[in-house]
Amino acid sequence: MHVLTVDFQSPEAPELFSQSLKQTGFAVLTNHLISHNLIEQSYQAWEKFFSSDAKHHYTYQKPKQDGYFPLGTENAKDARVSDLKEFYHFYLSGKQPEQTKESTIALFSELMTMGSTLLSWVESCLPIQVASDLSMPLHQMIKDSQNTLLRILHYPALDAAIQSGAVRASAHEDINMLTLLPAATKPGLEVLDAHGHWHAVSCDKGNIVVNVGDMLQMCTQAYYQSTTHRVVNPTDAAENVSRYSMPLFLHARPEVIVGPNKTANEYLHERLREIGIY
Repeated sequence: MHVLTVDFQSPEAPELFSQSLKQTGFAVLTNHLISHNLIEQSYQAWEKFFSSDAKHHYTYQKPKQDGYFPLGTENAKDARVSDLKEFYHFYLSGKQPEQTKESTIALFSELMTMGSTLLSWVESCLPIQVASDLSMPLHQMIKDSQNTLLRILHYPALDAAIQSGAVRASAHEDINMLTLLPAATKPGLEVLDAHGHWHAVSCDKGNIVVNVGDMLQMCTQAYYQSTTHRVVNPTDAAENVSRYSMPLFLHARPEVIVGPNKTANEYLHERLREIGIY
């Protein structure tokens, strides 16, 4: 599997980016317009947040998806063991810890702008028949969506007491349209190819990893396909340290039709029930 690394500012970027998504479900963007310093500031702010007891003041309350999710909260669809992670769902209209607020709002905004551009790119490369069947242009589906969120994840260093079979993130597909992931602080992300083989995805500092979600797969009649991925456990003591990542999940507005007789809101709630957080 060859996930392309695409220069965001190249004239060929829309075609190469869409080609990589079509072939692998993933692409890596370099030379983009989002400040590397802003990404680093956000990671540093959230590292302090997760290391403090203040995080428990923001614990989410069902059915809302806003706030802090403790270790053991989530499992992948059909997985029997919870993932080894804690995380925070950051919405522009939700609870925003003061110590993370400034940099995170700025990063959220910049990733949203990039996401709208990327959806325009993938639509421009759709076959005419598929594009004509969209309920509306892809980039308009996410406009002013209150369901788009930045998920800040902390995968703690592992100890000998972890449950058998537990991993940082079990194999899964994303629910949303596109996922934009500023490079994580440590490796571990892997993607599954069509032959059942796993491949590591680059986490070079400054890059942004993008992947297709299930909603985009439905909208495009599987022209772009959501690819299974996971985060594996460290393989040696030297790598057994905390890992942080910050994916932005681009969601269509609740009323948008994303599949045959199915709205984005209906599909989202269906999937949240499957992973145990709704």
